[in-house]
Amino acid sequence: MFLVFSCLTRLKLFDQRYSDITQKGYEKKRAKVLAPYLTQTPPPAYDAQSPGPSSASAPEPGPSNSSSSSSRHRRTRRPHRSSGTRDERYRSDIHTEAVQAALAKHKEEKMALPMPTKRRSAYVQSPVDNCTPPDSSSSSDDEAVSSESTGPQQSPDTWINSSLHGSSTSSSASSTLSHGESRCIYISSHDLQIPRLVESARECVFVRLSHPTLPDPNPGVGVPVSSRVSTKIQQLLNTLKRPKRPPLSEYFMDDQEEIVEVPQADPNTPKPEGRQIIPVKGEPLGVVSNWPPALQAALARWGATQGKSPALTALDITGKPLYTLTFGKLWSRSVKLAYTLLNKLGTKNEQILKPGDRVALVYPNSDPGMFWVAFYGCLLAEVIPVPIEVPLSRKDAGSSQVGFLLGSCGVGLALTSEICLKGLPKTPTGEILQFKGWPRLKWVVTDSKYLTKPSKDWQPHIPTANTDTAYIEYKASKEGTVMGVAVSKVAMLTHCQALSQACNYCEGETLVNVLDFKKDMGLWHGVLTSVMNRIHTISVPYAVMKACPLSWVQRVHIHKARVALVKCRDLHWAMMAHRDQRDTSLASLRMLIVADGANPWSVSSCDAFLNVFQAHGLKPEVICPCATSPEAMTVAIRRPGVPGAPLPARAILSMTGLSHGVIRVNTEDKNSALTVQDVGHVMPGGVCATNPDGPPMLCKTDEIGEIVVNSRAGGNMYYGLHGVTKNTFEVIPVNASGTPIGEIPFVRSGLLGFVGPGSLIFVVGKNEGLLLVSGRRHNADDLVATALAVEPVKTVYRGRIAVFSVTVFYDERIVIVAEQRPDASEEDSFQWMSRVLQAIDSIHQVGLYCLALVPANTLPKTPLGGIHISDTKQLFLEGALHPCNILMCPHTCVTNMPKPRQKQPVGVGPASIMVGNLVAGKRIAQAAGRDLGLIEDQDLFLTEALQWRAQTDPDHTLYVLLNAKGVAVCTATCVQLHKRAEKIAAALMERSGINIGENVVLLYPPGIDLIAAFYGCLYAGCIPVTVRPPHPQNLSATLPTVRMIIDVSKAACILTTQVLTKILRSKEAAATVNIKTWPIIIDTDDLPRKRPPTIYKPPNAEMIAYLDFSVSTTGMLTGVKISHAAVSALCRSIKLQCELYSSRQITICLDPYCGLGFVLWCLASVYSGHQSILIPPMELESSLTLWLGTLSQYRIRDTFCSYSVMELCTKGLGGQTDMLKVRSHAYLYTIKGIARGVNLSCVRSCVVVAEERPRLALTHSFSKLFKDLGLSMRAVSTAFGSRVNLAICLQGTTGPDPSTVYVDMKSLRHDRVRLVERGAPQSLPLVESGTILPGVRVIIVNPETRGPLGDSHLGEIWVNSPHNATGYYTIYGEENLQADHFNTKLSFGDPQTLWARTGYLGFVKRTELTDSSGDRHDALFVVGSLDETLELRGLRYHPIDIETSVSRAHRSIGESAVFTWTNLLVVVAELCGSEQDALDLVPLVTNVVLEEHHLIVGVVVIVDPGVIPINSRGEKQRMHLRDSFLADQLDPIYVAYNM
Repeated sequence: MFLVFSCLTRLKLFDQRYSDITQKGYEKKRAKVLAPYLTQTPPPAYDAQSPGPSSASAPEPGPSNSSSSSSRHRRTRRPHRSSGTRDERYRSDIHTEAVQAALAKHKEEKMALPMPTKRRSAYVQSPVDNCTPPDSSSSSDDEAVSSESTGPQQSPDTWINSSLHGSSTSSSASSTLSHGESRCIYISSHDLQIPRLVESARECVFVRLSHPTLPDPNPGVGVPVSSRVSTKIQQLLNTLKRPKRPPLSEYFMDDQEEIVEVPQADPNTPKPEGRQIIPVKGEPLGVVSNWPPALQAALARWGATQGKSPALTALDITGKPLYTLTFGKLWSRSVKLAYTLLNKLGTKNEQILKPGDRVALVYPNSDPGMFWVAFYGCLLAEVIPVPIEVPLSRKDAGSSQVGFLLGSCGVGLALTSEICLKGLPKTPTGEILQFKGWPRLKWVVTDSKYLTKPSKDWQPHIPTANTDTAYIEYKASKEGTVMGVAVSKVAMLTHCQALSQACNYCEGETLVNVLDFKKDMGLWHGVLTSVMNRIHTISVPYAVMKACPLSWVQRVHIHKARVALVKCRDLHWAMMAHRDQRDTSLASLRMLIVADGANPWSVSSCDAFLNVFQAHGLKPEVICPCATSPEAMTVAIRRPGVPGAPLPARAILSMTGLSHGVIRVNTEDKNSALTVQDVGHVMPGGVCATNPDGPPMLCKTDEIGEIVVNSRAGGNMYYGLHGVTKNTFEVIPVNASGTPIGEIPFVRSGLLGFVGPGSLIFVVGKNEGLLLVSGRRHNADDLVATALAVEPVKTVYRGRIAVFSVTVFYDERIVIVAEQRPDASEEDSFQWMSRVLQAIDSIHQVGLYCLALVPANTLPKTPLGGIHISDTKQLFLEGALHPCNILMCPHTCVTNMPKPRQKQPVGVGPASIMVGNLVAGKRIAQAAGRDLGLIEDQDLFLTEALQWRAQTDPDHTLYVLLNAKGVAVCTATCVQLHKRAEKIAAALMERSGINIGENVVLLYPPGIDLIAAFYGCLYAGCIPVTVRPPHPQNLSATLPTVRMIIDVSKAACILTTQVLTKILRSKEAAATVNIKTWPIIIDTDDLPRKRPPTIYKPPNAEMIAYLDFSVSTTGMLTGVKISHAAVSALCRSIKLQCELYSSRQITICLDPYCGLGFVLWCLASVYSGHQSILIPPMELESSLTLWLGTLSQYRIRDTFCSYSVMELCTKGLGGQTDMLKVRSHAYLYTIKGIARGVNLSCVRSCVVVAEERPRLALTHSFSKLFKDLGLSMRAVSTAFGSRVNLAICLQGTTGPDPSTVYVDMKSLRHDRVRLVERGAPQSLPLVESGTILPGVRVIIVNPETRGPLGDSHLGEIWVNSPHNATGYYTIYGEENLQADHFNTKLSFGDPQTLWARTGYLGFVKRTELTDSSGDRHDALFVVGSLDETLELRGLRYHPIDIETSVSRAHRSIGESAVFTWTNLLVVVAELCGSEQDALDLVPLVTNVVLEEHHLIVGVVVIVDPGVIPINSRGEKQRMHLRDSFLADQLDPIYVAYNM
């Protein structure tokens, strides 16, 4: 039955009668095809003898005929290949010229792409021992490439700025970008010196001094305009401004509901227009009288009647015959093996094997004779052979998948040869290594000397072929899973009969087989059908082809072979080496079967081979491509033609049409054309149809679909996998009305194609190489061909390129990975990657997601040297690919992003919102701590409190300072502290020029000296300003900050120690700042014992007590004024909340320079009378157990620490909890520097002091790790403060446990709060920030309307408290800032109360818990700083959320930080592992941010550990990091600019 093609007139079919045979014919054909754009791209001359590169080289355009004689001579010495098998199939001169023409369109664009920045130490080159030794073929292959190209080359200046040098790659263009930030004074910050681990110094960073809302008259200050990074970001922005393809019609709504795809069909998408096809039937399978009833019977017949007839000839490594196996020997040895398997492997009563068991055949490709004997021996023994590849090591690509195959087939026995067994990897004891994922196997050697000759009365049982399984052929799926296709005995016999009829095999013929004889065509033709027809097979192993590529041609010539079984690679190798063999003749061939002829890119190899060897007797009609698959076996094969008859026609199809699954003649864009040749007719006895994606419905005549086959000669199941079997082997296609076309099931072949005129089968790709991107289908082989056409000779190592897709953000994304030549330069690699992007975009109209180059010989290999695609994909997804160059292009290919949020103008007033909340039953989101009570007069001033304690309880110890060994190096009782303060006050009063009310800088390390100096200043009437001292080893980075604070605060004096005094006046300091202009420096170490004449008492409580300077999380160095009334109120509030009394002890491990840390360190003990054990955080660097050991030794109930301290203990002591457990005594003792006997059951409250969202993951990890030491899970809590109020929340001893809620992250982006259940997608856990302090009121306010919000609504946290700060201490004196941040009012509701704006977003939720008063508890949840949030695509993102996702993307990411620059999201990740992992992080970071946050990362920066600056509270200084990055001061390992 024949199918008439409905659109025959639409197909432009090329008659091959005169084409591609002579150079003149080729030139004529090419001129006609490329006429539309030859004016732009003049074609080069075509060298018919150099059609393209092989797998051992990158394909280059045909070199000019004027190439030098030396170059031509080097080419002639290229006799063999030694690498993979993926590239010679993709050679096409027409496609190469089309690619060059497409690239020519981009030449006029002078857009400079930003080249990645790489540290010199991060350059990755292939180790010499990892690279394949350059034999004569591989070396000459590279050297022979002419500098001339077939298309116009763009100079490197087009892509790389002329000023690039090495890895610096900077541009001379000035950056026009501006900060858009507030007015800044840049200094080096030393507030960033607290290490996360053991580092004691950080990089120099920038610090801003101002309030965030100040105007910015000069936004460019601080970042040099010649900054390399800024210029590259400008280049990136320029590339992103280029017009892109329009986004997809479908989009996603990112709102409260889940993301829902709204498909809208594109009206311009081509659709099939033909009628439904009619299944095509092959010719009937003839009945031949002498065909045997079973394949074993044929072997028995030839072994008895034609015993001396040669069956197999094997070649040695030089290509010479090694041995010949006759049919008689094959029969006798197979019988001996069958007898041994059934009778000699077990005991007499119980044999290991019985008929139907599965046996693995493990034989190398160089020993076909042993495999033949083993295979037929298994058939005679009626056991099922499972041929597999020889394992080389535990790390073989796909090894675990082969183990899955053996396990699913129930294999417990493996047959092998003695030589192969000796070569298998062994354990130190000599046993065979247990390969990864493999079942435990028993190995049996099948050499003749180990076989037992059967008795004369024993004969193998040879039944008539039935449906029992004959053998199992392994097959790797697209995902890498290896499955076994079971072939029944009748299918095996029928397939041999069909091949015999289709190929017209005759007895006594000679066949040369270059293919793998363990599977596919090599097994079907070279092992099975050859025995059935008594054909002499010449087996040419892969190793022989590597040493002598022309060996198979020589065998055809010597043996006058009638049939040759090859792949395109063998045609190419032989063609490249043919000049050495002038006397070879291929006139005897009647069939040259091309096993991979179904690949469209095999056309050029076939034509080029014919072009060369036609002069050696090769006839055009003998080339017979075929289409096969493991499931359907042989689908179609081209029969040998009649001499002189016209050659089969070909079709030039549009790749755009193919991507939409339809057949369209390429008439418009000549660049995107695909030449397809037929693979002949359907096999005898078979029925073929095509089936599109989805339901098994027949295709239309102009539609691409999967070829399905109905034949007795095919596989019948995946052995042991019944679920997968049904979808592949039991398909019944239906017609347009839904009626099944028959009762016999069809088998999916995995081949994509169509039925053409004359019932010819055309194949355009395979399912395993199909990439479904945005609803369009692309073939991996097509993309490889395009990439190889971009002249990769300077970049790609032997043309080894892998193409696959990964699922990212609801769609498939294309990834290309290529091996880079060891001698390739960074500029050449980047230029090639850039051109590949453009070529694929022009030819295939699809964007690449990632293009990576890896060192040579590092990609996983298949047994025959090709690239193992699934393992390569797995390494990419796991971050273990270790590329040396990478280019991400998410902006181009990710077109299904959610719609940007359009903020609507506020049309409803705050009063209406408030009324609406009340009507809806939602209370106003406000909360308050308990009543603070009346403050007694004597408690108004701390100076009076200290004097009172010195008189009433002089010997009571207030402070104990510990060193790294846990020894108390200094203590201070009430009277000692009072007297030390008096000495300092006297010294201040004696100095002229220091007046009451002037600022005094306190420059001390953490300790009691700082406390005494603070009270000494209060006694003298001065205003203390605590400043962190400069780091002695890093003065250049830390001393300028000290200088700036001194200048800004207009300090009249510096109180410090003798050591620091010397540092301030040293030569090193003079090199950084002007030491001659220091204010008065007073060394307080050896002051005389003097008392001041009077102790100053402020006239009122609203006078300033001290200035609190700190670097905020947004990078602003701000100082706030704290009054005496605020100090007393804050101390009283903390006393009530924590129940602090004179008999109590607390431990403080905080920095004492700002915020709540300073209050707890210096003020609280004097007010409440409790004893404070002080532990400087820097001491934990040398003694990690100091803090926990102190808690245990002193039986501390309440302790305060920072996130830095908690993280240090978690990372440093997390694995040592067993060594810290309590022994016989609960006291501290030290063995080898590690404290043991730690018992934390005494700890009632461990409060983490911070000004950020609680780090739930860290606190939970800390509690869980040290639970075994007695730490209660309820003990750890957090405190929250801000610049306007140092302490808003602090978990007390009597309040309810902190509440935890789960919030939908998508709603937070829209400034809303939607509570979800734990474990819900996109859920974010938030924990309460602590109980609100007594006397504190908070309210949630809309920051735009300044109206109150309802319960569980996100807004800015406003606070009203007696201990609010008075205002900013600023040199600008902006009064409106004071009113806006410290004395602001609600626009509706309670317009009289004065509130302070914290600048933090959060919400209040009323819980079911009750507080001490019996009322329901109102929990305050802090989400993040308003100034830190990132406004991207109209949505609000919190950096910590993105950083959390980034940090868990790869095990080598230690810490991360994000910021924006000109609407680009920049991610900085610290690399904790080897530098070879650096580039692995780029795609993983891009993936996770896109998946979880729907954002495209613009720049990925990989840096060393410790580069991200951290302030004293353990908070990231993202703006400092941004400024350092833009000023090119980070020394990054790698900077990737995503296109």
